[in-house]
Amino acid sequence: MDDLEAVLSRVRERVLPEPEERERLRAAAATLTERTREAIADLPVDADVVQVGSTARGTWVAGDRDIDLFVRFDADLGRAELEEHGLAVGHAVLPDGHEEYAEHPYVKGNYEGFDVDLVPCHDVETAGDLVSAVDRTPFHDAYLSARLGDDLAADVVLAKAFLKGIGAYGSDLRTEGFSGYLTELLVLELGGFVPLVESARSWHPPMEFDPEGHAERTFDDPLVVVDPTDPTRNVAAVLSATNLARFQHYARELLAAPSEDRFEPGEPEPLGPKEVRAHLDRRGTTPVAVVFDAPDVVDDQLWPQLRRSLDGIVGGLNGHGFDVLRARAMTDAAGAKDAGGASDVDNGTERGDAGESTRAALYAELEVTERPAVARHEGPPVAVRKHAASFYESYVDDVDPDTYGPFIDGDRYVVEREREFATVREYLESDAAGDVALGARVEPAFDDRDVLVGEAVATLAPAFGRPLREFYEPRP
Repeated sequence: MDDLEAVLSRVRERVLPEPEERERLRAAAATLTERTREAIADLPVDADVVQVGSTARGTWVAGDRDIDLFVRFDADLGRAELEEHGLAVGHAVLPDGHEEYAEHPYVKGNYEGFDVDLVPCHDVETAGDLVSAVDRTPFHDAYLSARLGDDLAADVVLAKAFLKGIGAYGSDLRTEGFSGYLTELLVLELGGFVPLVESARSWHPPMEFDPEGHAERTFDDPLVVVDPTDPTRNVAAVLSATNLARFQHYARELLAAPSEDRFEPGEPEPLGPKEVRAHLDRRGTTPVAVVFDAPDVVDDQLWPQLRRSLDGIVGGLNGHGFDVLRARAMTDAAGAKDAGGASDVDNGTERGDAGESTRAALYAELEVTERPAVARHEGPPVAVRKHAASFYESYVDDVDPDTYGPFIDGDRYVVEREREFATVREYLESDAAGDVALGARVEPAFDDRDVLVGEAVATLAPAFGRPLREFYEPRP
């Protein structure tokens, strides 16, 4: 078995950019920066430009092609003027670029094979004075650039490669993983990649790190890293408990049995219809899927909506006696990828396009799919006179032939009455299924849903094959 340092040495050779790659990126960034300065000179207001993000700090993984340029305008400049001038500069520098939107619009384009974001922001005095989320990004860059030497920067690259390999990298709301900024702060705080994984294997959440000793407020998250430039903010707020646990699991695994495999991201092969049916035969459960057109919104709006809707449906299924074993929200291959992207700039700009029409599925495996025609309904104990009498009187004159009782079972009045939904299909196709707490943007699309039960879910494989493989072949 290889020792850890031998593994990391080989990984470094693969993930650290070669000098030629660094020089190509440096030259491209220099040209774009000069173009930006020229465009700024034509404006009726003052501004400057700063390169930010991992490629500015030398902490990017080989093959990443991102250049992030921020145009800083006076803090007193109004939002409308900032957007107008920022977009004017963006289109001048990237004439073939297109507009995307975070808290305000910015221009995204391509230059010599590099993906370029040209983002306007306010030149505020401190990160705590920000007007919008992007205003803090230059402070992040300045803080890290002053503290990350070559060795720590190389360890940051190792950490990012590791997090990508285990599927826990990316602060978008689909992934809910580690942002680039969070990763760099943790490597800096712990003193390197190996000290980070050695520390992480023994973490007992909630864990808190406060690099500058601010301690100004309490956060309620499994991992807290107080932003050294803005003490009101937890840099790890987006990180899910699942991805924190995933990081701990693979940190322990790497230290116990070092392997390059953990630094190799992989897309699962789509599961085919036959494979889906084979899993169903083996598991003996009944799958259900509610499929609909996803709302035409960017991913960071879509995924919270889908998760909220999934929670609502799971609650409804359990509440009607169709016991859910496991559930997941999915999107198809034609729309957004089911495994989220990542950003090295923790500024709110990596949101993605609304893109092509996307189909979404709320998918669940059930232990129970059919219930008896009657359901037990218990009243209060007979000894609780007032409430017991009210319950008894509400049923004693009931002439419904499908109602049994009231009778006494133990110390309570009980009736057995007709169940509202005896089968899961009846429930999912009913109006009641739409009455649960769905996401507000999902609710209109939910009215035009398709309900698949049992082997019919295998027809989802061509479009949902990857998330189906992740569902039926889960890993830590």
